[in-house]
Amino acid sequence: MSSGPIQRRKLYQEVQDRLLERIRSGEVPSGEQLPSERDLMDEYQVGRPAIREALQALERSGIVSISHGERARVAVPTAESLVEQIASGAQHLLRSDPNSLEHLKEVRVFLECGMARMAAERSDPASMKLLRQRLDEHHRVTDSPQHFVEGDMGFHTQIAAMSGNPIFPVILEAMLRWLGEYYQSLVRAPGAEALTLAEHDRIVQAIESHDAQGAEQAMREHLMRANALYQRLVRPEGEAETLAS
Repeated sequence: MSSGPIQRRKLYQEVQDRLLERIRSGEVPSGEQLPSERDLMDEYQVGRPAIREALQALERSGIVSISHGERARVAVPTAESLVEQIASGAQHLLRSDPNSLEHLKEVRVFLECGMARMAAERSDPASMKLLRQRLDEHHRVTDSPQHFVEGDMGFHTQIAAMSGNPIFPVILEAMLRWLGEYYQSLVRAPGAEALTLAEHDRIVQAIESHDAQGAEQAMREHLMRANALYQRLVRPEGEAETLAS
C-alpha cells in the first residue's frame, strides 16, 4: 500500500473529471455544446470560477473549444489538432535540451525511411503526378531560401501522404515546422540546394519504379549524408548544428 498524506484536490479538478466522464461516455458527443456555465454551476453546486477553470483546462488539452459568447463545445479530434497540442512544448524542448535535436533527427530518419518504402509500394499515377509536381516546384525556387524550405517540406510531406496513412504527413509536417529555424541555416549553406535536389531526384526515381528497398535506402542516404555535410559546412563558422533537408 502507498503511504503518505492524501492530497486534497482543487474543486475545478473534480468538475473537470465529471465533464470528462460525460464526454467520454458519449453523453455529450464530439461537435456538441456542453451545458451553459450557469447550468453546470447549478448541477454541481459550485461557483463560476471552478467551472471556468475546468473548461479552460479541457481547452488546453484540446478536448473542448471555447468561443466568446458561446457555450463550450466538445472538439472534433483530428490528427492535426492532437499534434498541435504538443507543438510549443516540442519547440521549447529543442531550445532547452541540447540532446533533443539529435533524438528528433533519429526519429525523423526512422519515420521517413519507412514512409519512403511505403510510398514505393503504394504509389499510383495520381500520387506520382503530385510528387513530380512537388519536385518541379522545388527545383524552381532555389533562389529563395524561404521558398526552398517550403518546397522541401512539401516534397517530404507528399511522400508521407503516399504511404496511405493520414497520420504520417501530419506528424512529419509538425516535425519540420518545429525544426524550421534549423532549416533556414541549412538552405543557406553553400551547395546545399544542389545536393538536396539531386538526392530528391533519386528518391523519386526509386518510388516511381516501385523499388521499396531502393526508396528507403535513397531516403536514408539523403538524410544521413546531408546531416554530415551540413555539420562540416556550418561548424567552422561556429553556428549551431543543422538538420538535413
